[in-house]
Amino acid sequence: MQIIFNSTKMEKTCNDSRKSQQRFGSIRAKILRRRLDELRAADTLENMRPIVSARCHELSQNRKGQLSVDLDHPYRLLFVPEHDPIPIKPDGGLDWGKVTAIRVLDVEDTHE
Repeated sequence: MQIIFNSTKMEKTCNDSRKSQQRFGSIRAKILRRRLDELRAADTLENMRPIVSARCHELSQNRKGQLSVDLDHPYRLLFVPEHDPIPIKPDGGLDWGKVTAIRVLDVEDTHE
């Protein structure tokens, strides 16, 4: 899967282990690297569903349209499909099997 970052700063933080550890700490940085590697290796977002520890899922309410994968509780890697138009199934839901690119938004606690 193609991964695009919402900002140059986020891209540098996620792709530089030293910067990632400085911002997120060593445990979260390690899990973040693993999740990004899993996303890169996936052909489509559908390939993320079997990875139980990632718990890839769509968000709701004020984060509708965003998805996340778990890092260390309660932190998540937030992203959106990077498609125009976004692939939608006939029932109106996101077609995970057609999402081949994402835009990483941030790492945060979505419960705050």
